[in-house]
Amino acid sequence: MQLINMKTLWITADEALARLGSKRQTLYANVSRGRIRAKPDPSDPRRSLYQADDVQRLAERHAGRRQAAVVAAEAIRWGEPVLPTTISNIAGGRLFYRGHDAVELSAKATLEEVAALLWQSPETISVPAVSDHDSSQSRQAATFRLLAGRIERDLPALGRRPAILKVEAAEVLATVATGLAPSRELVPLHQRLALGWKRPEAAEPIRKCLVLTAEHELNVSAFAARVTASSGAALSAATLSGLATLTGPRHGGAWLSVTRLAEQAASVGVREAIRGMLSSEGVVRAFGHRLYPDGDPRAKAIMASFKVPELYAALAEAGEDLLGEPANLDFSLAALAARFDLPEDAPLVIFALARTVGWLAHAMEQVQSGELIRPRAHYTGS
Repeated sequence: MQLINMKTLWITADEALARLGSKRQTLYANVSRGRIRAKPDPSDPRRSLYQADDVQRLAERHAGRRQAAVVAAEAIRWGEPVLPTTISNIAGGRLFYRGHDAVELSAKATLEEVAALLWQSPETISVPAVSDHDSSQSRQAATFRLLAGRIERDLPALGRRPAILKVEAAEVLATVATGLAPSRELVPLHQRLALGWKRPEAAEPIRKCLVLTAEHELNVSAFAARVTASSGAALSAATLSGLATLTGPRHGGAWLSVTRLAEQAASVGVREAIRGMLSSEGVVRAFGHRLYPDGDPRAKAIMASFKVPELYAALAEAGEDLLGEPANLDFSLAALAARFDLPEDAPLVIFALARTVGWLAHAMEQVQSGELIRPRAHYTGS
């Protein structure tokens, strides 16, 4: 697999402006003065690309002049990076796992192989089959219970060698798989899900989904996992913290708004459904992503792996026409579930199982850093 040389990275105008926090005219002025290098975009000669290092250097210079408290507050709200990591990054509209393009990895890799890459394990992670499973609970509830049981007996992660933590991480992943993808067959996780749902024909698209949702930089759940791990808590506790964030509608539950949109579209038509969601919520969560101004590459790759249902295809087209935003990852997971008639919670199950790999990578990296995450609060009361 070929590594990406980040020193030659070129970014779009929108990304440059986001980093600089300036107006478009200021960006052009910096280019004309030689402070930022620019070149034509090969995919669209009408646009330009900007040298990321130049933009970053200028952004840091400007940030140094601003009040530290203001910079810190803005960084935690979709701002500049606040924690060092070698696990993943998003640049130029692409997602990379340790320097490898995630979309390219998804062509053949399994979630277990991605776990080995993100955890820097010399061997592919093996997830044992389950001999017994309590089917009286929902998969999410069962996973909460299993992880909570582990926390009581697992050792704190702090002070233990990385090789030992990687072994324990595989055990924690197996625990999550017991709750989310129970199976008595020793097969890869994407096949366990497909067979468990009695949809073997969905195995390949599910595999691609698992790979492309395994990790996504410092998102809400990854940050929660890192905060917990920074305390020295067990890897199972960090994983439980990440899983807990998925109960919120703005992260793990975002796919529900897509299914509601599809239900409305089936009743009143795609245009009116979009209009209705804009009127009631002020946003249509099925489309667009702040980190991918030109479209979410994960969604595009996932929806290319199966025949998108006619209703969802019409919604995707209407989203681009009416909002100027392509379908995002949440849309693609909901479309997958609709295409193969998967259970209602299938998008959440796929997302949670895959993201466990990323949470564990972040937890181990945070433990190895030896740092406690403890930001200061800016008091604004009376």
